[in-house]
Parts: sequence; C-alpha cells; structure tokens
Amino acid sequence: MSHGDDESTVEVLPHGAGPAVLLHGSLDIWIHEARNLPNKDILSKTMGDLLRKKPKSSEAMTSDPYVTVQVASAVVARTFVIPDDENPAWAQHFLVPVAHEAAAVQFVVKDSDVVGAELIGVVAVPANQLEAGDRVEGVYPVLEPSGKQCAPGAVLKLAVQYVPVKRLTMYHHGVTPGPDFPGVPNTYFPLRRGIRLGDGAGYRHGQCWRDVYDAVSSARRLIYITGWSLFHTIHLRRDGGGGERPLGDLLKRKSQEGVRVLLLIWDDPTSRNVLGFQMEGYMGTRDEETRRFFKHSSVQILLCPRSAGKRHSWVKQQETGTIFTHHQKTVIVDADAGNHRRKIVAFVGGLDLCGGRYDTPRHALFRTLETLHKEDYYNPNFAVRSSCSTSLQVVDARGPREPWHDLHSKIDGPAAYDVLKNFEERWLKASKRSGAKKLTKSHNDSLLWIEKITDIVAIDDEIYSNDNDPERWDVQIFRSIDSNSVKGFPKDPREATSKDLVCGKNVLIDMSVQTAYVNAIRAAQHFIYIENQYFLGSSFQWDAHKDVGANNLIPIEIALKIANKIYANERFSAYIVIPMWPEGNPTGTPTQRILYWQKKTMEMMYAIIYRALKEVGLDGQYEPQDYLNFFCLGNREAEDTPSTSGGPVSAGNPQDQARKNRRFMVYVHSKGMIVDDEYVIIGSANINQRSMEGTRDTEIAMGAYQPQHTWANTLSAPRGQIFGYRRSLWAEHIGALEESFTHPESLECVRQVRHTGERHWEQFVSSEVTEMQGHLLKYPVSVDRKGNVKPLPGCSTFPDLGGNICGSFMNIQENLTI
Repeated sequence: MSHGDDESTVEVLPHGAGPAVLLHGSLDIWIHEARNLPNKDILSKTMGDLLRKKPKSSEAMTSDPYVTVQVASAVVARTFVIPDDENPAWAQHFLVPVAHEAAAVQFVVKDSDVVGAELIGVVAVPANQLEAGDRVEGVYPVLEPSGKQCAPGAVLKLAVQYVPVKRLTMYHHGVTPGPDFPGVPNTYFPLRRGIRLGDGAGYRHGQCWRDVYDAVSSARRLIYITGWSLFHTIHLRRDGGGGERPLGDLLKRKSQEGVRVLLLIWDDPTSRNVLGFQMEGYMGTRDEETRRFFKHSSVQILLCPRSAGKRHSWVKQQETGTIFTHHQKTVIVDADAGNHRRKIVAFVGGLDLCGGRYDTPRHALFRTLETLHKEDYYNPNFAVRSSCSTSLQVVDARGPREPWHDLHSKIDGPAAYDVLKNFEERWLKASKRSGAKKLTKSHNDSLLWIEKITDIVAIDDEIYSNDNDPERWDVQIFRSIDSNSVKGFPKDPREATSKDLVCGKNVLIDMSVQTAYVNAIRAAQHFIYIENQYFLGSSFQWDAHKDVGANNLIPIEIALKIANKIYANERFSAYIVIPMWPEGNPTGTPTQRILYWQKKTMEMMYAIIYRALKEVGLDGQYEPQDYLNFFCLGNREAEDTPSTSGGPVSAGNPQDQARKNRRFMVYVHSKGMIVDDEYVIIGSANINQRSMEGTRDTEIAMGAYQPQHTWANTLSAPRGQIFGYRRSLWAEHIGALEESFTHPESLECVRQVRHTGERHWEQFVSSEVTEMQGHLLKYPVSVDRKGNVKPLPGCSTFPDLGGNICGSFMNIQENLTI
C-alpha cells in the first residue's frame, strides 16, 4: 500500500531500537490526534502575499497535516488530510496486514501541499517492543530526522498492537474452516451464500465465448458491460454454424428490442482527435472507434477516463490519467429464473471482448489463421507503429499468432447482484457531465431500477435458499477501486473503517482484492496454484530497490507460508504460471524493466525458502524448487505442408525466425488462484502494484468455494468442482493427467511437474521442429540449491525475439512497470 501523492518514505530509528525483526501478521493501529504541530505553510503564505494572491481563503492558513504509517520502506496506512489545523484529531482505526522485516513502525506526520507533501516529523515505535504482542499506546513527541522535536510541545497520540500470524486462529484451519465461515473479513461486499451450478457430475470445461454470446442473446431487460477494451467487430461464436452477428450488431439489435444496453469502457488518453486527425491510441483499445459505431444507436456508451480526483495534486492527476486504466472486465445480464421470472447473471474474469482474445485449449499458431482467426490475427510482438498512427499495425499476418490463455467465471446467484452494484456505482460516477467526451444528456436515469422490476428476483429471494445442497457455491466479490471511480462511498473519511474501506490521503479505497489473496494464502494448508499475467511485488524485501513502491504482499506471503511449513516439517507447494514475457517487444525498455522486477521478486522468495531450509538443516536434502516453481506456456506446431511458411527467411527478422522454428509463447493473461482445491479467485487483477493498490488500475474479482467440498467438511482432500477445474487446466497445459497430480503438495508431484516443464522447454528450443502435446514450460531461469536465480546456461535471451530473460534495469518511470 503506497497510495496518495507523496510516496516517499523516511527512516528515523528510535533511541534503543534493536535490529530488524520480522513482523508477519496484523497491526492494530489507532491514530488519535496531534498537538502543537508547526505551521509549515508560512512560506506559502509569504509567497502568496508577495504575489498579492491568497492561496487559501482563510487568513489563519497553517499546515494541512496527515499521518502515514511506514514499515520498512513501505507505507501501510494513511490518515485523511485535515486542512489548516495545528491540533488535528483523526480518531482513525486501521487493521493492517504486514509481512515486513523492520526495526521500527514509523508514524510520519506530513503537511499536504499542492505539489505533494512536506515532512513535519516522525514518531517511531521499536519493532522489538511490539514483537511480544503487547499494546503500545501513549503520547509521543514528533521528531525531525535530526532527533530534535519539530516544534515545542508537538506530540502525536497513538496506539499500536502487533498480532503475529501464529496467534490469528482464523488462518489455522484452512481457507474455509467450517460451515460458519463468514467470508473474507474487512471487505466491502459480504459473502453471498446459496447458488447451485451444474448437476453434481464431474467438472466439465466450459465454453466462455459461447456462454457470453448466449447470455447476451437471451437478455430481455439489461446488458451492462465494463471493459478495458471492446471491439464491435468481434465474433463471440466461431463454431462454424454461420449467421452469428458481430458483437456490435448483436448489442444494437438487443437495444432495439427494448433491452437496456450500457457500455462503460476505459477512455484511452492517447486516442484523440488532433486538428481533425484521429489518433487511434497507443494501447490499441479502439475506444473512439467503438464510440463512433454506437453513436446514433440506442446503445449508451461512456468512455471513462481514469481520474485521480480534484483534491489530488496536479502531478498526481496527470500521472493517474496518463498511466493507469479502468481494467475491470464484466458482463451483466438478466436471465431466465423459471416460472416466468428473471434473475441477474454476471461474467467476471480476465477476458476483454476485443481482438486477439478468442482461443481454444489447443492454442494454435498457424492452423487457424484461415479459420477461427481469419479476421482476428493478433501478435503485437511483430506489429509496428506507422508514421501516421500511434497504434500498432499488422504488416505480416502469416503467423505465428500469439495464442491467448485466460480465466473467466460465470456468477449465477446473489453475488451477481454485487457485480451489478459495482457497475451502478461506477456508472453513476462516470455519468457526471464533465469533459468533452461525455454525451450531452445526463445518464443518471439510464440505469434500470432493479427493485422496481417485479419479475426480476431479489438478491435474498428464496430460489437462492439451498443451504443443504451438496453442490452449493458461496461467492464473494472483491475490488481494487477508489472513491474517484465510484459513487456511494462515504463523504466522511472517518466512516471508512465501518464500510471496510481504506483511507488514503484524499480518497477512500477498496483494496479487497489484495485482502482476499492475502487471506487465502495465509490460510492455505497444502498448496497454491496461480496463473497471472504479472508476478512482482514485496519490493521492501528485495536485496535492492527496496523503495521502488511495489509493496503488495502476495509474493512474500507465499514465501513465508512455505517457510513456516518447512519449520513445521510439513509439505507445501506453490506453482506459478506467468507469460514468457509481458506482452509487447521483449527487448523494449518497459518489458525489460518488468522482467527485472520479476527476477527480484523470484530471488526474494527463493532466499526466504532457502533460509528456512538451512535453519532446520534440510538444505542438503531439499532445494527451494522442491517447494516453489515458476512456469510459462509455449507451443510448437509441426508444419502440415512445406508451403505454410513460405518466402525468404531473414536471420535478423524475429517473425521470420519464429515462423521458421514454428514456435511462440502462449500468452498467459489469467488472473486467478486455486488454494487446496477448495477455494478459487478469478478476476481482472494482476499480481503487481497497479492492480493491488486500489488507486491505480480499477479491478474486480470473485472468490468462491463449495461448502460441501472443503478439507474442514470432508476431513480429506476436496474432490469438488474446483478440484476438477484445476485438473482440467493441468491437463490442458501438460497434455496428460498423472496420479500424482491429485496431491499437488507432494514432492512427487512437484518434481514430476517440474521435470515435465523442463522436458517441454527442451522441445521448445530444440533445432528440430516437433509437435508439442503439452504447453507447460519450466520458466527459463536457473535456480540453484541456495535459491540464486540466474539465466539458463546458453540461453540468456528469449528464443527468436531476443531480450534478456532476467530483464535489465533500464531508465523508465517506475509507476509504468510496477
């Protein structure tokens, strides 16, 4: 957590502070009030007087204080700003998860300014004083970095208590510890109980694109869509039946039938009309093209820019609007509920309804170029930016295409109404009349008032009351979003805690996606399986660049989970699937910087695991990769006919080389996690700071489980739909199912999966082109028995395209890459 205008940190150690200790658990914090703070606005007032201009209306202009809580180099909590007050009273309560090695917990008092913030002083509480778990409270002098009190009588009243994970019993008995499990605590949306999916038979792999098409086609009342991008030209069904309309035509038709169709799409700031010339946009979202397509129809579309809000500094507003996005991907429709009634159904996950996303489990490179992907060729690695456009242009569509792997979910039950509420809150905020791109009329009346439509069942309707159903699902919705993107958060920041929101400097934040991940990891008992487009974070524990700001807890929580299991002499395994490289040119500066951060994250995790093995004397028997492994996906197609590749081959042309070698990565765009085969998270959020912080990209996710298929209920390994879902993914990736895969925590399974990945990698890079039956590749780095991460011998760059696999520290704005 490092939200707000000023993310800089300070280090002021208290007298008598001992060495850094690991604080892994929760900090229960009260920040009450401060007294006798100095006036830091004297210089601003003097300059204003010189310019004959009053910066503020009040003659009693003084400091605008707020407090940040800093552990190691990470800001973990922040009060709201109180303007013009040298004796501010916040009375704010925080319950903060921590996994930091620190010598002290620092309470940093700052003065908010137009351009950022100015340090007033610090109160530091030694970590060794907190380690025992006693409550520390009192009134403490606010000190400058020199150790001098910042002003006569300047004090801060606070209380703080550390509760280690081993005393947090909620994590001791699994993710879903029993029938009374209340869901993930301290989140905006509650756990919703009671939804039946399927007939109790074994898991069957779904058809996401067709399911979305059928749901939209069958809607009678509403179709609400949020997206990072939406192409009106995309075909959701490609099964050869013919006659399926492109998405844009389908939405127009449904709107003409009387269905309320609302689209909330991110407004890419680089797609602009400049002097009559239409700039298509750097990200290729085609948002302006989509808006123009629906302009004279009854489909209502809002292009929604990412806004930091007017209360933030000009610098923060520019950064947020330029760098960050609206990243949620949801489709919400009404559906048949039986007995002539309707219900709300929602789709949530990683898929945008745009180009390049449609794929099958085979992940073809060449064979579908004239069929499934004839009008949907996508490979940004080989596209170029022409002189007359900012967007990428395809210059050679002979392949290979970039295959796409993603995770998505369909929510049929009470939790779908929370996805609907998220859309309503965002629509009401975005529909305020501001900016040239907003439509001329108000859209506040565009939303249907669901409660007034008698044939739509309510969220608490009896059709969802099936607590004893053995195939029941319980579902909870999570978000990364702030009050600048939704309407309905409290006006008074003091009410943030009561709504399970986090208070930022000038904003309220829903950070429940990160809360859900941390909760599930801490409660995991056997294994974790992750697929994600990015995997970086916990930079406060890296061996360098500790203050870069990638402070999400997920990587270090996984490493500490494994370490604690080693100390307890128990098995635990983590499998993490990521793309071979982030989307785009692997030699480019942003990609190389992200790969560098990714390596730092891996190194940190493996170092923690090796330290645990060494401390218990198992470093000679086991290695870090017996517990944690990283994978990617790739494919290779043998040539059907000699003419497929065609044309001359240039040694310096990456696409020619990839075409000659008949190989390419399968792009992992998933954002999901499975824990112990009993709990699953699927959504739009990546494992990086952009997605987890809540003030950067907006995200949504769902967490779900079947109460009758948990370790607590069966006293054995669950064999429900989540178990089947994981095995279907492994079968797709590996090309086979082995007996050991039923026990992912076992050393046998870990080594078998890793060796399969290594064998597939050798096949992928071989000079001989052979058909790949599985796609799972061991991520191409070497990890030695001490956890050191290095390039593979003889393979330091990516095949065909180049670019250092371990990345490079290149000069670029950090917030772009973390």
